[in-house]
Amino acid sequence: MNPLLYTDGYKVDHRRQYPDETTLVYSNWTPRKSRIEGINEVVFFGLQYFIKRYLIQEFQENFFDQPKAEICAKYSRRINNYLGENKVGIKHIEDLHDLGYIPMVIKALPEGVSVPIRVPMFTMYNTLPQFFWLTNYFETLLSTTVWLPCNSATLAKQYRIILDKYAKETSSIPEFVDWQGHDFSMRGMAGLEAATMSSAGHLLSFTGTDTIPTVDFFEDYYNANSETELIGGSVAATEHSVMCMGTNLGEQETFKRLITAVYPAGIVSIVSDTWNLWTVLTKYLPNLKEEVLARDGKVVIRPDSGDPVDIICGNPTGKTIEEKKGVIELLWEIFGGATNSKGFKELDSHIGAIYGDSITLNRATQICERLKAKGFASTNVVLGIGSFTYQYNTRDTFGFAMKATYGEVAGEGREIYKDPITDDGTKKSAKGLMKIVKENGKYKLIDQVSWEEEKEGELREVYRDGKLLVDDSLSEIRARLKSEINETN
Repeated sequence: MNPLLYTDGYKVDHRRQYPDETTLVYSNWTPRKSRIEGINEVVFFGLQYFIKRYLIQEFQENFFDQPKAEICAKYSRRINNYLGENKVGIKHIEDLHDLGYIPMVIKALPEGVSVPIRVPMFTMYNTLPQFFWLTNYFETLLSTTVWLPCNSATLAKQYRIILDKYAKETSSIPEFVDWQGHDFSMRGMAGLEAATMSSAGHLLSFTGTDTIPTVDFFEDYYNANSETELIGGSVAATEHSVMCMGTNLGEQETFKRLITAVYPAGIVSIVSDTWNLWTVLTKYLPNLKEEVLARDGKVVIRPDSGDPVDIICGNPTGKTIEEKKGVIELLWEIFGGATNSKGFKELDSHIGAIYGDSITLNRATQICERLKAKGFASTNVVLGIGSFTYQYNTRDTFGFAMKATYGEVAGEGREIYKDPITDDGTKKSAKGLMKIVKENGKYKLIDQVSWEEEKEGELREVYRDGKLLVDDSLSEIRARLKSEINETN
């Protein structure tokens, strides 16, 4: 499809609605409000993908490289069929095709940094006067592409902060946190691109994911190389169909076959609540203790239903002793382990646990806190983070919006803004040209600046007139985010 049609229908005729002699529209992309208590900064991520994939690749292949007559005929047909016969026109489309590139400047903060609410992440404006209409024409495509990776990167960072904190307090292997948050979200996301970009946001803070396409995403758009660096990985794991096919009467034999014949070495995760989790923990695993301890690797027990906090840590009001103890304590009683220098118990390296259903930031905190209270290191369990975390959010979670704040008409600049009297202040925009500065390590907006001042500050040109000017790598972005997380902890 012609990428000029990747937009809201009302955008196509805004060109004629601007004042006569408009020559420049200057806009910004900003998180305006947080609807998650305690999160007041949003991780910036995804713009480089947008530029490479859409502004450069899509427009080159599906617009500039296509015959102008064919492009214009299809555009006219679509718009006329959609809006009815009107005067949207086609010359501006012909002119853009003749130009051969998108005449735009995008200035952005570095990807991976955390940006306070109401501070712009990037600005953009047209470089040729006749293409003033392009700036906000891109609002829809930009918004639908960028808000999700920002959201997911922000939420993953919060998990990382929680898990780092408890690992620092209770564990001898804080580096294990790289793997402790594992992305299980793909099947629950709104399509393949959403799943991939959300997982990419997750992998800024962790290395565990079951979303395979994300590895290619980082190699294609963020200069990563899976042969020389760890982009993302996972382990062998079963699902319920595997266990069911072994039958409930043969479940112990299924466990034995998996850990001795199919996976005699390495890590294997086995879903353990197809029928009775407590039977697995009190009967089958004790029977298989020698086989587990003889392996060169780890057997990971995976409960998959119930309240994750109670299942992992134990429920003091549970009906049975097993429910009261929970998975980690029961595994300790079978396999033992060691008490580390901080005074917390760590399971034997041959055994572990993962819980991958309905994990939230609050539940992650509760799991770590209750394990700590029982004398266990937080790193005894891996948490699978799924679409319950990453899909139950929208553009409005952090109030993302792209708004124009400056324009030029007949050679004169106009500082423009919106401030709805019926609004609570969320939709009140900044005004004029912008400069972002850093004060005490935090980004701060200064609006209503001159063009000379706009050239200063923390925003850097990342795109101009068809050319990508900054081409960051995954490792650089991870390093920025890690630096901020280390400061938090």
